Amino acid sequence: MENKIFEANKILETRNITKEFPGVKALVNFNFDLYKGEVHALIGENGAGKSTFIKILSGAFAPNRGEIVLGNEKYHYFTPNTARRLGIQTVYQEDILVPPITAAENIFLGVEEISEKKFFIGYMQIFKKAEELAKNIGINIRVDEIYEKLSPSDQQFVKILKALAQRPKILILDEPTQAFNKNDIGLVIEMVKRISKEGVGVIYIAHDLDEIVEVADRITVLRDGKKIKTHDRKVESFKTDVLANEMIGRPVDLFYKKKENPIGDYVFEVRNLKLKPNHKPINFKVKEGEILGVAGLKGAGRSEIARAIFGALKKHEGMIFYKGKNITPTNPIQAVKSGMALLTENKQIDGLFMGMPVCQNITMVGLDKIGKLFINLTKEKKLSAEYVKRLNIKTPSLDKEVKFLSGGNQQKVVIAKWLFKGVNILIVDEPTHGIDVNAKTEVYELFTELATSGKSIIMISSEMPELISLSDRVIVINNFEITKELAKDEISEANILSGFIGRK
Repeated sequence: MENKIFEANKILETRNITKEFPGVKALVNFNFDLYKGEVHALIGENGAGKSTFIKILSGAFAPNRGEIVLGNEKYHYFTPNTARRLGIQTVYQEDILVPPITAAENIFLGVEEISEKKFFIGYMQIFKKAEELAKNIGINIRVDEIYEKLSPSDQQFVKILKALAQRPKILILDEPTQAFNKNDIGLVIEMVKRISKEGVGVIYIAHDLDEIVEVADRITVLRDGKKIKTHDRKVESFKTDVLANEMIGRPVDLFYKKKENPIGDYVFEVRNLKLKPNHKPINFKVKEGEILGVAGLKGAGRSEIARAIFGALKKHEGMIFYKGKNITPTNPIQAVKSGMALLTENKQIDGLFMGMPVCQNITMVGLDKIGKLFINLTKEKKLSAEYVKRLNIKTPSLDKEVKFLSGGNQQKVVIAKWLFKGVNILIVDEPTHGIDVNAKTEVYELFTELATSGKSIIMISSEMPELISLSDRVIVINNFEITKELAKDEISEANILSGFIGRK
């Protein structure tokens, strides 16, 4: 705590912040504070409430209850403009900069009075100021380079520099080292320490606990939307095992009890899959009747790998096999013909035709089964009714537009669509995202039934209970590589979490 200047300078406090979404309490009476010159880390599993909290501070969300105290003023919510005016800058994981202009232009885009010229942009001055800003916090990048040509790590530095160009009092960093290799993470940590020594209060969000322990002055643990504990380096030593246990700490009765089902031999294989030349190859196999869980943090590469397997995303190299036959698809049509299906997280966008009836959504990818030149409407109704009954889809009629169904029943319609087509490999991305607890249980039972019937399921999920209760094996993805593979008796939150932070 040497040379820190935040002893008596509290610049932010939130009191009993509560944010609810339909069926979900994202934050519950959350209290948090930040001092000038402090690095206060916020940790928790996916879904713990971290993103909701920073979106409240940045003005993207308004809380249902609670207040924010900034300086001597109290606020019930911020707008994005209010947050910026009050000195809050947020650096998100997502890229929000302009690709075809220089790094320096991106840094000062929207910053008033950067140029001494009134009617023209003084590029030399912009480049000079960008270099000075980078130098002050120990960053060495080419500020005159086109942004999209920079490396992912340098692009991340540009986002941070852009936030600093606004002269913030509070800087929120959301997974700032996600784009960095292990050697360069130290550069980010040193940069953050320099920024805090200048008096900026930093809210730091990351999942690598070793990184958190190194950079933070205090650490607050969030779990299921609630504050568990705040640790202070002045009074204790940070221990990663203690932090991990506090992040997990979920009662056993929240876990779905899956029925055991017979599992056959390996039938599906992903061999030497690389999305980019510098990625390590992805290799894994799936057995007939097996549910293979895929764990990983947002941005780790889970969804991109799934889309590459399905032929929806271009890959650098790699092959896909089914029962020993090379079926590597170059597009989704080939994947479907080979017996694969991809159920994306955004079912309303790329899984369903929301304005069309249930029956047509079910038969859409298998029209050849209900007619050659003309669709046999009677046969369509009969076959779709069988799937509605089989999957227990709750709908007033087959003609009801699917947009009027609940989220859980919409997910069942997506599954019915692919079962009607006759696929053997189901790749499902966040299968229960946005649906309530009862609907989740129905989807779990459906997956168990499908696995028992011989379908192989690759299930990407951010929910620990889902992964642990449904998976026969789990692979953990971190930075586009498999960091762990866990057999059934090894699947636990602690083991999955250690894969998140890159521990073998």
